[in-house]
Amino acid sequence: MKEPVVFLPGLMCDARLFGPQIAELSSDRAVMCAPISQGERIEEIASELLAVLPGKFALAGLSMGGIVAMEILRRAPERVSRIALMDTNPLPETPQVAATREPQIIGARSGRLMEVMRDEMKPNYLASGPQRVDVLNLVMDMAGRMGPEVFVRQSRALQRRCDQQSTLRKCKVPALVLCGEHDLLCPVKRHVFMAELIPYAELKVISNAGHLPTLENPGATTEAIYDWLAQPFVLQ
Repeated sequence: MKEPVVFLPGLMCDARLFGPQIAELSSDRAVMCAPISQGERIEEIASELLAVLPGKFALAGLSMGGIVAMEILRRAPERVSRIALMDTNPLPETPQVAATREPQIIGARSGRLMEVMRDEMKPNYLASGPQRVDVLNLVMDMAGRMGPEVFVRQSRALQRRCDQQSTLRKCKVPALVLCGEHDLLCPVKRHVFMAELIPYAELKVISNAGHLPTLENPGATTEAIYDWLAQPFVLQ
């Protein structure tokens, strides 16, 4: 029986963020996307997920989902059979970025969530190309369905997140570090740094993609995930 795959989406995203990958992988294994919309701390979100996730699973998180994935790995390394960290960041939030979230939270609470999301998900987070408008429209739809309360909770959780460098250094399972070539939010150099922290991690940079390669270049992203799932458990 192949290990189940658990996807964790980014800020204000749902399972549609991994739609192409779920469609491909679900033909021969259990696949699920777990919401990260509850809790005002990353630790709280991770704890709630561990209570409902399978006993052992392959874990893949993108952006905020990657931050939650690192906390799950820190708390329950024996349950994570392999880990994929995509377009994410192991470092705590800087005071400058934390401060910029305050007016966004105020805006979301005052009925301007979609305006805040338009400003937050500027087109330069995504690679240029014919798919950019469709991806942005999907992101806006996901955010609108999740609503302002989720935005506030997730923003608070990101502000309070911990440094996970030591977690990555202790990683003993097959690891994929993946990012879009044009990701300006979590740039390639940050992923090179992450891959160097993790013993034997594989780094994949996806061309023609920015912060959301699962949607911007789904074929190359899915191929990288298949390669990751095929890696033997040589580290354990």
